[in-house]
Amino acid sequence: MLSQTLIDQCQERMNPFACEGFILGKGPSHPRVMFVGEAPGETEIHNGIPFSGRAGEEFDKFLLYAGLTREEVFITSAVRSRPYRWGESRGKKRKYNRTPNQKEIAAHAPILDAEIQIADPELIVPMGRIAYWRLLGEFPKMDEVTGTFIHSPIRVLDDWGKNTYRFTKHTYTLFPIYHPAAILYKRSLSSDIYEHLDRLKAYLH
Repeated sequence: MLSQTLIDQCQERMNPFACEGFILGKGPSHPRVMFVGEAPGETEIHNGIPFSGRAGEEFDKFLLYAGLTREEVFITSAVRSRPYRWGESRGKKRKYNRTPNQKEIAAHAPILDAEIQIADPELIVPMGRIAYWRLLGEFPKMDEVTGTFIHSPIRVLDDWGKNTYRFTKHTYTLFPIYHPAAILYKRSLSSDIYEHLDRLKAYLH
């Protein structure tokens, strides 16, 4: 269980940034699979449920196809608050989701580090470029790494003041996939995504 002190420290470090809300990861104590996303959106910060907006509907389809349920996997993200930017819609100002920056990712990094250490999942599934970068320190083209099993140490925050990371001594098994939101903007990815989920299903079952 995460300490309240750690949570408070991370939230305090997020104060300078345009972010709102706060959500912890959810799942069983020792799951076989941990899914790591980018950050919560508007729906998630209101109901406290990871992946419950439009991308969440696609995520639920992923789980169903892979023969998994929310109750048996751990669902978390690189950032726990919703990064937003102001924009206009029909003449009214409103908040829009945006990609978190590296300082925002580092602000919440100790929480993800602790969740992984406590849960010790058999398989970590980073969903999208931000989760992949957070864990492995690279920004590849996602079509070059999705659907492949990677055996590697992962990054944990090393220095909060400098936002630097170090790699763990322990080797983890990772299986990167596209972020569920990707299919909303590019339906042509669907065949690739479900081919990757076939590999995940074969691994698990």
